[in-house]
Amino acid sequence: MKWRISFALVAQLSLLAGCGGGGGSGSPAAVAPAITAQPTDQRVVVGQTATFSVTANGTAPLNYQWQKGTTPIAGATASSYTTPATSQADNGSTFQVVISNSVSSVTSSSAMLTVAAGTTMTGGVDVTTYKYDLNRSGQNLAESALTLTSVASSTFGLLRSLPVDGRVDAQPLYLSALSAAGGTFNTVFVATEHDSVYAFDSDSGAILWHVSLLGTGEKPSDTRGCSQVSPEIGITSTPVIDRSAGAHGTMYVVAMSIDSSSNYHQRLHALDVTTGAELLNGPVDISASFPTTGTATSSFDPKSYEERAALLLSNGTIYTSWTSHCDGQPYGGWIISYAQSTLARNGGLNVAANSSAGPAIWMAGGGPAVDASGNIYLLTANGAFETTMDAKGFPSAQDYGNSFLKISNAAAGLSVLDYFTMSNEVAESNADQDLGSGGELLLPDLMDSTNTVRHLMVGAGKDGNIYVVDRDSMGKFNASSNKNYQTLTGALPGGIWSTPAYFNGTLYYGNVSGTLKAFAISSAKLGTAPQSQSTTQFTYPGTAPSVSANGSANGIVWAHENTSPAVLHAYDATNLAHELYNSNQAAANRDQFGAGNKYITPIVADGKVFVGTGSSVAVFGLLH
Repeated sequence: MKWRISFALVAQLSLLAGCGGGGGSGSPAAVAPAITAQPTDQRVVVGQTATFSVTANGTAPLNYQWQKGTTPIAGATASSYTTPATSQADNGSTFQVVISNSVSSVTSSSAMLTVAAGTTMTGGVDVTTYKYDLNRSGQNLAESALTLTSVASSTFGLLRSLPVDGRVDAQPLYLSALSAAGGTFNTVFVATEHDSVYAFDSDSGAILWHVSLLGTGEKPSDTRGCSQVSPEIGITSTPVIDRSAGAHGTMYVVAMSIDSSSNYHQRLHALDVTTGAELLNGPVDISASFPTTGTATSSFDPKSYEERAALLLSNGTIYTSWTSHCDGQPYGGWIISYAQSTLARNGGLNVAANSSAGPAIWMAGGGPAVDASGNIYLLTANGAFETTMDAKGFPSAQDYGNSFLKISNAAAGLSVLDYFTMSNEVAESNADQDLGSGGELLLPDLMDSTNTVRHLMVGAGKDGNIYVVDRDSMGKFNASSNKNYQTLTGALPGGIWSTPAYFNGTLYYGNVSGTLKAFAISSAKLGTAPQSQSTTQFTYPGTAPSVSANGSANGIVWAHENTSPAVLHAYDATNLAHELYNSNQAAANRDQFGAGNKYITPIVADGKVFVGTGSSVAVFGLLH
């Protein structure tokens, strides 16, 4: 304490000197140092350096002295401190800085250094697309911190909420150890229906950057007379990130707006992930045309559509897919593609070009999937389907209501390679029983009972059936009976308005007003009844599960309950009747995070769980 008293004496002497003689106005009173940005935790690999920084104001000069623990570091007297090359012995060390001036001193909070062995950081997961991968599996197999024992209300809970300016309907994305804003941060990206994109430090909650994608004089779109996305439409679909694109990495995102002349816009943006700056001379307006019967063409009208399904990035191409506002006509089933390196449109397909009433593509926010050959898979909603076939067994006018589609983007452009449509498609469409109310999932290669490798795809919609399709021979349409690989009739009572997840030989589905269910897979067939299920019943729209695990160990199924307050659930992946945690368990509402929001998928990365809400992203993790 002696040095603090010395500073105080100096301050008093200075004040006395300023009060002496002459009756002049004197110098302004000196201001004590105050920290405006604290040092943040850093994570590095053995052999790398780590940099800790602080920002402060107060009367100059400000003096800095960094400490490791509470021991001063020789020569560390600037506003930032870079360590020597780290060793494993540095793991868990803490660093703080004492800032002083002529008035007094202040000590910063401590920041922790994590040093991982090997050439990559432990964890270090990037979540760059909807449900982690292009199979849309919903599984993160590189999670070591969250285990069957650590996820409990005594040790796990709500860490913070990240407030934003609109609804969060898009799934958050995540990059580990991103260099941005003068530091290295585990960064979560959030897109809102107010046409904003945010980058947050997931470890502190600090905003690294925030950009609006609205043009001058624009605002987010109105609801277009449809309550499905309300009270405004901006960014609905999940963006996609390519960390290797551009100088620092690029996020691709679609935003809807209306200008002062009441013109509606749908635009594709490419944003630098470190700053949010527009790249590639973007954005570009979404537009397309497609031939219909005879010499006519259908044209994409931005006011008639929203992009609900997640963006897809595959082989250098960005794919957008489009749904209607409720059933407001006219609308088709557009897939429109763009070169990721230039934002130039390079393809377009309308799978309902000869109908003014769909089908549309929405899949409860799920994204189109891709196989190893680059073929694209998706589900369509109810709408036109011609039961008269052409010579190749495709609907005569190429309208594909309630269908599983396999789409090629080879040299000839986007085209339907194969499909499956249920035999009662017309009746289901007339009854508004969408197949595409849910999203698809590509299963890993599976061996059947004859030792044949099967390439399978699953999907479910409003009729409550789980359909399994062989991607090598999907089944097309047969008026008398379905020719797909397997059907579990009535397995999901009430229907599906969500997307499934897969982990370790098990498929997880959460139907409306029903339980979260686990279907075991054996010899490339789904079990006809759930192997286990939750005790909780999930109200509309059911739940879209995701899974965290460390390889095949410590599998946890995460599920969001759309109630008020919303609830985050965690289940043992081997037995859904064993609930590990839910956000209503802790005393005094510690972990409650606001009202629910439909179509939310919890996402897990590096020991944290991110859940979108109507005005924020809730961040859960281990309590310290």
